[in-house]
Amino acid sequence: MRVTKMILKPLAIAVAVTSLGVMTAQAAPKDPDKSTMAYEGTASAVDPADAKVVRTPGAPDLTEAEFEKAKQIYFQRCAGCHGVLRKGATGKPLTTEITQERGIEYLKSFITYGSPAGMPNWGTSGELTESEVELMAKYIMHEPPQPPEFSLADMKDTWEIIIPPEDRPTEQMNDLDLKNLFSVTLRDAGEIALIDGHTKEIVEIIETGYAVHISRMSASGRYLFVIGRDALINMVDLWMEHPDTVAKIKVGMEARSVETSKYKGWEDKLAIAGTYWPPQFVIMDGQTLEPKKIVGTRGMTVDTQEYHPEPRVAAIVASHEHPEFIVNVKETGKIKLVNYEDLDNLSITNIDAARFLHDGGWDSSMRYFMTAANNSNKIAVVDAKDRNLEALVDVGKIPHPGRGANFVDPEHGPVWATSHLGDPTIQLIGTDPEGHPEKAWKVVRTLDGQGGGSLFIKTHPESDNLYVDTALNPAEPVSQSVAVFDINDLDAGYEVLPIAEWADLGDGPKRVVQPEYNVAGDEVWFSVWNGQEQTSAIVVVDDTTRELKKVIKDERLVTPTGKFNVYNTQHDVY
Repeated sequence: MRVTKMILKPLAIAVAVTSLGVMTAQAAPKDPDKSTMAYEGTASAVDPADAKVVRTPGAPDLTEAEFEKAKQIYFQRCAGCHGVLRKGATGKPLTTEITQERGIEYLKSFITYGSPAGMPNWGTSGELTESEVELMAKYIMHEPPQPPEFSLADMKDTWEIIIPPEDRPTEQMNDLDLKNLFSVTLRDAGEIALIDGHTKEIVEIIETGYAVHISRMSASGRYLFVIGRDALINMVDLWMEHPDTVAKIKVGMEARSVETSKYKGWEDKLAIAGTYWPPQFVIMDGQTLEPKKIVGTRGMTVDTQEYHPEPRVAAIVASHEHPEFIVNVKETGKIKLVNYEDLDNLSITNIDAARFLHDGGWDSSMRYFMTAANNSNKIAVVDAKDRNLEALVDVGKIPHPGRGANFVDPEHGPVWATSHLGDPTIQLIGTDPEGHPEKAWKVVRTLDGQGGGSLFIKTHPESDNLYVDTALNPAEPVSQSVAVFDINDLDAGYEVLPIAEWADLGDGPKRVVQPEYNVAGDEVWFSVWNGQEQTSAIVVVDDTTRELKKVIKDERLVTPTGKFNVYNTQHDVY
């Protein structure tokens, strides 16, 4: 561990990855079924060079150069669905007993033409040449090369305290209204922008890991935590005269999630991060990011009860009911309630939910965690107070709610809503077991939206509107606009807001993603996510009139994606 006053550049990454958790803005899918593949088929941030080649008897011979090229292609194109170890994730297993039995010609045909189940047609689409298709068919007949693990010592080698806690401000040293500050991911720049919610001006650009997936706030609202796809965490002190990184650490090779302790008496004391590779999570000191406890997630699946060697950690939330973190383990379908009172004698309760757990958020009471098991087409409901699975709710195809949306349905009472990647529906689930017991944990209303390919749905307690993006829809008019419903008249259907048109950016894919409210709930911000070499923007909409209020353009806004209002993120307002 190094202690230094100088901000160092983030660690370089070796693979150009393609995701917000999703995909690059360069190539929108041309087929409706491809919107889900665009989300699932993301590259791995693991450096292929770190994975050792394994030559397998019975498999066609490959030169060292061919192995290296095939590793690059697999990690960039295939690992997101099939897993680094090819045991199957959202895609089918590609283990050698399967691939060698199928044979080279079958594999070449499958890679070339794809399948109706979602396998892309890598050959006929032109994504891979005929020789590359043959190379990949041969490559997957060998045992998969396994990347190295990432230990406590490995983490400590990357850990830096840039400004020790005792040298940090004792009060806020800037004039920013922190409640209305936005942390905006500048995906391909490896940075975040802090944007003033009042002036709409960038106040700071901070170097981070690559493709920051989320920003999370400490319980006090002082510290901002961001995690890149490359598993680099930055801890930013918002009290500094110029907010900047005060500690950072790399917790693995690929990651998505970070959170801090929020239970009363534990505010700001601990942080947690989960990784895709290696499959594990780590609990850290909340003031310095010193790694304290690593827990592996390999284990049995909830359905077939088979061992899975690569169950990735997806969403993590901090319980308000107990001193616990709630951790989604994707491929096994287990939700872990991790009690952090005693790290030496760690207590973990395992809840069997459904496979392919991904994202989710709290209901309005902050008692129930609503989380999508996306390829199982279910929403799991966890009672954080009683510490059990309350329900599994069948929903549409591949739910992807982000953190979801809470509001009061005029007919059905309190609900939480999700949209879907794989179909055009928005589904509302009753969340009031005391006031509306007959509606609780059931889909009480289904709305038709613009189309599939939705990544986020959002409302606010002060708003009468429900916004749904469709960033991965293959039709440009749909991916470049949003649907907005009046929550007091849901049967009236939706209005389409032409967000990308309002941005007036010229050429490029211009996908519109992630509605985010300001602290007052009277503005909604949208990212217009363009290509890396093209102009992007943030469009601010007046929530009352649904009219354009401001277009934020700045050459520093390189591929903006996620936006996180400090107050709303701190207090789980959605």
